[in-house]
Amino acid sequence: MPYTPSGFFCDRLIRERERRDGEGSLSKPLRFSGQDFTILKQECIQKKSLFEDDTFPASVESLGYKELGHKSNKVKNIVWKRPKDISDNPQFIVGGASRTDICQGDLGDCWLLAAIASLTLNEKLLYRVVPQDQSFSDNYAGIFHFQFWRYGDWVDVVIDDRIPTFNGQLVFTKSAERNEFWSALLEKAYAKLHGSYEALKGGNTTEAMEDFTGGVTEFYELKEAPKELYKIMNKALERGSLMGCSIDSLVPARFETRTATGLVKGHAYSVTAVEECKPSQHKDSKVRLVRLRNPWGQVEWNGPWSDNSKEWTTIPKAEKEKLQHQNAEDGEFWMSFEDFKKNYTKIEICNLTPDALEDDKIHKWTVSVNEGRWVRGCSAGGCRNYPDTFWTNPQYRLRLLEEDDDPEDNEMACSFVVALMQKNRRKERKMGANLFTIGFAIYEVPKEMHGNKQHMQKEFFLFNSSKARCKSYINLREVTQRFRLSPGEYVIVPSTYEPHQEGEFILRVFSEKRNTSEEIENRIEADHPVPAPASAGEESEEDQQFRTIFQQIAGDVSTWKPVSAGGTVSEMEISANELKNVLNRVVSKHKEMNTEGFSLESCRSMIALMDMDGTGRLNLQEFRHLWNKIKQWQGIFKHYDSEQTGSINSYEMRNAVNDAGFRLNNQLYDIITMRYANENMNIDFDSFVSCLVRLEGMFRAFQAFDQDGDGTIRLSVLEWLQLTMYA
Repeated sequence: MPYTPSGFFCDRLIRERERRDGEGSLSKPLRFSGQDFTILKQECIQKKSLFEDDTFPASVESLGYKELGHKSNKVKNIVWKRPKDISDNPQFIVGGASRTDICQGDLGDCWLLAAIASLTLNEKLLYRVVPQDQSFSDNYAGIFHFQFWRYGDWVDVVIDDRIPTFNGQLVFTKSAERNEFWSALLEKAYAKLHGSYEALKGGNTTEAMEDFTGGVTEFYELKEAPKELYKIMNKALERGSLMGCSIDSLVPARFETRTATGLVKGHAYSVTAVEECKPSQHKDSKVRLVRLRNPWGQVEWNGPWSDNSKEWTTIPKAEKEKLQHQNAEDGEFWMSFEDFKKNYTKIEICNLTPDALEDDKIHKWTVSVNEGRWVRGCSAGGCRNYPDTFWTNPQYRLRLLEEDDDPEDNEMACSFVVALMQKNRRKERKMGANLFTIGFAIYEVPKEMHGNKQHMQKEFFLFNSSKARCKSYINLREVTQRFRLSPGEYVIVPSTYEPHQEGEFILRVFSEKRNTSEEIENRIEADHPVPAPASAGEESEEDQQFRTIFQQIAGDVSTWKPVSAGGTVSEMEISANELKNVLNRVVSKHKEMNTEGFSLESCRSMIALMDMDGTGRLNLQEFRHLWNKIKQWQGIFKHYDSEQTGSINSYEMRNAVNDAGFRLNNQLYDIITMRYANENMNIDFDSFVSCLVRLEGMFRAFQAFDQDGDGTIRLSVLEWLQLTMYA
């Protein structure tokens, strides 16, 4: 039974159990804030009342915390209204959802709105985010819901339909159709997911695209495009990925300005196809083409391969039909791949996960998802520039099992994308949180270590360079990069740039073929936690010394214990306070330890560990066994306290615990650091011994209950409390 003294770890355990039950999947999304849409709507219908969401109320707190907070003049005249109070004939969707349904209001969330507009181009994806059968007529109860992908799980977000207005007009997102409200309600649900409307200010379109699809985005600067970019784009479209491109504008004031070739700077385009054709004048070669769409529905490229260009006269009619070539001002046009690379600045590919589309004809990614956490003083080791702590970061074993179908240059390799995403930083902005600078490195595992799931130690990283790594550490929500490596076993180490930065993350690995990735978790075990019985025979010289020390402390407070019906034997026992006196008298003679001694609480834990007869006191034999342990632990502590400061660094604690005979996983090391390290992330000798005493005591108790040896136990509330209260 896991011992989790922190609410965070209890919550994490509950989430893991939910996932095992299928919660968080597309077919069974998590209920955000614990709200069940169906139940809440039915309750409102029965009561004939309109839903009011107390988890995201119609108040300033839901608007924001700074620019839209209590002290802002912007919020004074804002009135929350339902669509039926804004329009005579409100509709959820009018004539199908389209890009004209998204018009930006007084909130800097164009990144979100651009993603919503892209979503309307794929109806299947759209109606997964925006569930159908919602309206302002049939069984209307003022309640709506939307679904988003959030850090590895799909969540269902319930809202009421009260929307911020000013002078009767919507303040934020609105539709070109004045009586259409799906986009405004979607924006409200997304704001609720992140804590407030203001939390949505500023961002990247791909962030929202991923939250709508569960996909992962690759960025390419076209001036530095990889040689296989055309193949990457072609495979992305085969997989049903969303793809966009743009031309950077060096002058912000000139965003969305039209060039002489008909392209628009600072504007987002969709890539809808890549194809090859064979013009008649090119006998032995093909021309690579790219089809793009301007979301405006007009304004097109007027260069080679544009709608009315002469290039189209060089290919057969059947080829034209295959490419669906049309001479129409509809915003969609073709251009050569070379012109595409020359004119556009960057391309973004949002690759979809296997659950994104149900059509078996679509080629999909294989994806592995891992959840992790950097804990200050334990597993927040920073980047490779900090070799003393880098190795303590979470580590993930990656197995590349199948080679690509079409190897490059006859090189047998596996293509995959690694995506590291930090969690909850947008939601925590109001507490002053900013994005960390994050990245990752990939190391090849030597063949002799294949299958060994032990955490790689510091020496490994000192003597082995990375096989691959992200291009740079950067302060984005997600860092992604594509790699090609030989089949084999690797270790991915995600980290913040600086050490000691605490936060949660998810690490995803996408591949075209089969792969597996999992966090390296040591097997939890202890060497000889059960004390060996005392050997019979004459007392040694050391035994006699122990007895002398013990008698000096016990003295007049010795107790008498009956050992048989025929009489009694005088057996001296000491209490926690007396144990504290004897131990501190001894350690005071060890000047090199630089310790203030043991606390009363530590001594109580020691008695709980060694007290075999349940008296709450120690007899001579129990004390002698304890003293031997303390001497062993003292040697370990001195080894890591090389400068004799009286403490060891919390990052070294995992090595010290390992030397003491305990094999733990990262979650337990995190708990130890939070429980025993001081504000400077150091652990003194008293805390060190207290930790080992607790570990040994809990292992021993578990083994006592685990009589069949299957690694699981079942405890009643009474047994659990008895066990943990006396440990």
